[in-house]
Amino acid sequence: MGTPNPSILAEAMNRLWIQFLPQIEKRVSTLERAAAALVEGSLTPTQREEACSDAHKIAGVLGTFGLDPGTELAREAEQLYSSGLVSSSSSNGRPAELASQLRGIVAARGQ
Repeated sequence: MGTPNPSILAEAMNRLWIQFLPQIEKRVSTLERAAAALVEGSLTPTQREEACSDAHKIAGVLGTFGLDPGTELAREAEQLYSSGLVSSSSSNGRPAELASQLRGIVAARGQ
């Protein structure tokens, strides 16, 4: 069994990226909405749980595509939302910053 052709593998990964991009963008939007609600003081437990879950999924997907900086950012967001630290006033700006940076990484990967 031979080694797969790198260009074929890259092409397949690009097709997968395009296929999953709408889901990834939706999950980043979830993080953006949760961060905005946090700043407004209206973050609900359901929003927090959804943000935690979507951050976890983003971390996995970005890791699959070799976007390790995005994986680390998403893991940080997941930790903030899962630990309850997100409610502390000292971290209010960090979730928005993480969501913004994730949005940039996803956009930079492009289509």
